[in-house]
Amino acid sequence: MPDLFSSPSHQGEARRGLRAASTLVDPAILSRAALDALRKLNPVALLRNPVIFVTEAVSALVTALALRAALAGEPWHFQAGIAVWLWLTVLFATFAEAVAEGRGRAQADSLRQARGTTRAKLLLRGDDRSLWQPRSAEELRVGDLVLVEAGDLIPSDGEVVEGIASVNEAAVTGESAPVIRESGGDRSAVTGGTLVVSDWLVVRITAASGATFLDRMIAMVEGASRQKTPNEIALDILLAGMTIIFLIAVATLVGLASWNGQPPSVPVLAALLITLIPTTIGGLLSAIGIAGMDRLVRFNVLATSGRAVEAAGDVDVLLLDKTGTITLGNRQAAGLIPAPGVGERELAEAALLSSLADETPEGRSVLAYARERHGLTAPALPEDAVIVPFTAQTRLSGLDLAGQRYRKGAVESLAAALGTALPPALAQAAERIARQGGTPLAVSRDDRLLGVIELKDIVKPGIRERFAALRRMGIRTVMVTGDNRLTAAAIATEAGVDDFIAEAKPEDKLRYIREAQAEGRLVAMCGDGTNDAPALAQADVGLAMQTGTQAAREAGNMVDLDSDPTKLIEVVEIGKQLLITRGALTTFSIANDVAKYFAILPAIFVTSYPELQALNVMHLASPESAILSAVIFNALIIVALVPLALRGVRFSPVGAAALLRRNLLVYGVGGVIAPFAGIKIIDLLLQLLGIA
Repeated sequence: MPDLFSSPSHQGEARRGLRAASTLVDPAILSRAALDALRKLNPVALLRNPVIFVTEAVSALVTALALRAALAGEPWHFQAGIAVWLWLTVLFATFAEAVAEGRGRAQADSLRQARGTTRAKLLLRGDDRSLWQPRSAEELRVGDLVLVEAGDLIPSDGEVVEGIASVNEAAVTGESAPVIRESGGDRSAVTGGTLVVSDWLVVRITAASGATFLDRMIAMVEGASRQKTPNEIALDILLAGMTIIFLIAVATLVGLASWNGQPPSVPVLAALLITLIPTTIGGLLSAIGIAGMDRLVRFNVLATSGRAVEAAGDVDVLLLDKTGTITLGNRQAAGLIPAPGVGERELAEAALLSSLADETPEGRSVLAYARERHGLTAPALPEDAVIVPFTAQTRLSGLDLAGQRYRKGAVESLAAALGTALPPALAQAAERIARQGGTPLAVSRDDRLLGVIELKDIVKPGIRERFAALRRMGIRTVMVTGDNRLTAAAIATEAGVDDFIAEAKPEDKLRYIREAQAEGRLVAMCGDGTNDAPALAQADVGLAMQTGTQAAREAGNMVDLDSDPTKLIEVVEIGKQLLITRGALTTFSIANDVAKYFAILPAIFVTSYPELQALNVMHLASPESAILSAVIFNALIIVALVPLALRGVRFSPVGAAALLRRNLLVYGVGGVIAPFAGIKIIDLLLQLLGIA
């Protein structure tokens, strides 16, 4: 049954709620994140972030030394200043993570409104809709049959086994227009918390309470089930290794300075350690990962793991269905080829009248073509017109009007019905259209063959440019279609894909994915049917459609709530943005250390080695001011980069070499320059305030 209600232009309140909740400056999110940041100071919680854990341990040590100095009547203000800013460094790092989690939690609160408390009509006998018993949705078991009628909420995830109804899925997808759900086919899956608008359904429950799609979605957007990805774990190991190296390096300075008779104080060494270890990326790493998941959710895509988002950024091969993804999905009139001795306008008039009662997308496209190309307006259907419907036997349709017969249909069928041979010119035109992947339809008036309409599955505007952009990123695009090789080749050429799989069966997709993976490639694909489930499970990124079957949704590691197959391209871009953001901020964090060497090392050793004054290129006021300025900058830069970590570095489809050059220039060179300027400005402010 056609989807009479779908309307991609209408957005529901749920989606607006999600996006409003995810703004960076939402006061409710920020106030809640401030409290969560304090809770995250728990050392046990910080153990999973070695850099920030070391920072907290050092902060506690410097605080204790400052308190001891104050109690002993010794100078303590400098030590206390270092301790305060070290604690703020830890707090800013936990705040970044709390803000990222808070955005997800706000989205989850919006989703919980859809879940609510639902009552179900449990069928006592599956074949009798009149025998049912009220039951709480939480008491339902997998395999139970429930009746859902107009106005009822679907109590849990399931498969439609009987009936057909329109269902409002705005609570989950944000789409306000209802969609059709029916038994059998690829429109049988329903989601708990959605509303039946009309008619009725019998649904077999496929998910227990607490394990529904909505439950999993809430857990994911809250970050409750987010596991660290392999890249994050590897980066954690790198950061821990760098921390250990700098810890050893700072410890050796104690012996070096002691040999000279002027060992630096522990607070100064602590300041040196914290400013040299990569606290910036250490504080933002978790927020970057959470924000990547958040961007997908705001894009109406649910990933079942952070690993899937990361894999999307590394994808080498993209498998895309032809129909509805690369093409519009409906054949459209694209040209008119008149028979010898017939004008194109005469053919257009006959094509229009033969399609006047044709309510199919193809028929409507003929009317649109006649209007746009020839200025012909379709008249109202006269009452005395006799409609000739299309049948599989005749393969013709048309209209009898004012004593004339207008017909259109398959070329061979119409020629046989007229009892005439096809003119050579029309035969060649029909063959050319078929060879290029189109469909030729012959048109006649009375017993005269007037010409041929060319129907094409139109390639979506701009899709060729998008594929070219993916190619520049090093991603190979592969079109999957059930069309014959001739048709597939024509559309693949027009769309600009790198390869195609024609006459594709489920095992063909699976074999292609396995072969690509055997070559060391990462593969992404989308699908919605049960026959797509094996390939979705095998692919590194499997994007299942929300309107698809339960098997497809469970096989994939992402679900598109909008059921838009082209979304796979955006998913890849979001994944790449996540990786680019992590790499860019890591580069910036490590580059920061260069300026801090010039700020702190001369300050520590200038008394023992006056020659080091030459390294004081920023001309900082005093050793104390230099050390304190570096510590303050080290804390504030985390706060300054939180919006960038949550929003992500701007993505542009360029190759790996160009991307590396850009990152090194912007975030490498920028990471070296920014601290010089920042530390100097803070030093001047400290002088104005008389602090140092």
